[in-house]
Amino acid sequence: MKRGSIKNIGPGIITGGAGDDPAGILTYTIVGATTGFSQLWLMLLSTPMMIAVQDTAAKLALITGKSLPEILSRYYSKKLTYFIVLSLAVANILTIGADLEAIATIFEIITGIKSIYLLIPITVLIAYLVIFKAYKTVKKVLIFLTIFLAVYIISAILAKPDLKQLLVNTFIPDIKPDLVFILAALGLLGTTISPYMIFWQASEEKEEQATVSQAKIMEADTAVGMIYSNIIAYAIIVSSAVMLFGHKEIHTIADAALALKPVSGEYAFLLFSIGVIVSGFLAIPVLAGSTAYAVADTFGWREGMDNKVSDAKGFYFVFLGSLFVGDLINLFGVPTVDALYYSQIFDGMLLPILSGLLFVLGNNKKILGNYTNRKFNNIFLIITFVVSSIATIYMFYSLIKG
Repeated sequence: MKRGSIKNIGPGIITGGAGDDPAGILTYTIVGATTGFSQLWLMLLSTPMMIAVQDTAAKLALITGKSLPEILSRYYSKKLTYFIVLSLAVANILTIGADLEAIATIFEIITGIKSIYLLIPITVLIAYLVIFKAYKTVKKVLIFLTIFLAVYIISAILAKPDLKQLLVNTFIPDIKPDLVFILAALGLLGTTISPYMIFWQASEEKEEQATVSQAKIMEADTAVGMIYSNIIAYAIIVSSAVMLFGHKEIHTIADAALALKPVSGEYAFLLFSIGVIVSGFLAIPVLAGSTAYAVADTFGWREGMDNKVSDAKGFYFVFLGSLFVGDLINLFGVPTVDALYYSQIFDGMLLPILSGLLFVLGNNKKILGNYTNRKFNNIFLIITFVVSSIATIYMFYSLIKG
């Protein structure tokens, strides 16, 4: 790969890494703790689904030079854009609140300082990085943070899973039609193919100002990022299944730390702490940033991390506002694990709408001309729509019935 090409690597890898945020870590931990290895096949299936979704979103931005809200507003309906962006903002802010609390809780356990006193310093540090540093600097920091997520792969190896059972559950679907399984599946899909990841990568491809000739680089960047993200997620599920399935329920962040406990027990909390802190500092700027980009593009405001605050007031107001509201959520005393888990289920409920929209947009010749979706993307966008729709409908059916 040419030197100039390497500089264009980033949005896909950052997006993939951000998908394994504290909300994702807790969701995958709960999936393993409540369903064992039985959803590993869904983790495998979700990888091409994730690539198809992210690749379509990135390509739309690359070809048109516009973000998803701009495309929706121009070719479809403003009302539809408002609904999608509002849903995105709600899902993102819920997740920001849960992620901030998760990081603060880890620091509380380490330092003994109440988490409520740590929220503001953590928020200020994240805001400083984005507001006072150029996009290229932010990008380098985020890429650097993704490397540390490999601690979960180490943890899965140390957990010493049964390899035969692992392979069987990875390649042979094991579907249990009960509410616990469906909620876990919807949470898994919601955190694996999160709405904010879709909007963030599209906005970053626009920020990169890449050309159509760089489409192959974008595809490779996206594929590598999504595969890396799902390897980490797979490792978390394996670890939690070995350590927690059938033995312990998860009520706190400390309980979740046991999912990463090696047989010796020495480095369990260290691994967990590194993962949660790093993933939080990686994901929260992406969550707040994707919200700010989406809102700014919906209303035609100037946006972008290379702009000064005075030049993009609306963009930075939404960015900071998302962080601030995320802090306020924690004052209501919602249990961290519940907030993390159910925010991801909400993301899963949005997935049928977003995957359906991407299928329509990705095959619209007025928008993409000769660059409409390949068969791979279309097949897995349809699978994403069908699987997430069935899970959502069955969840509501089970809740109403029971």
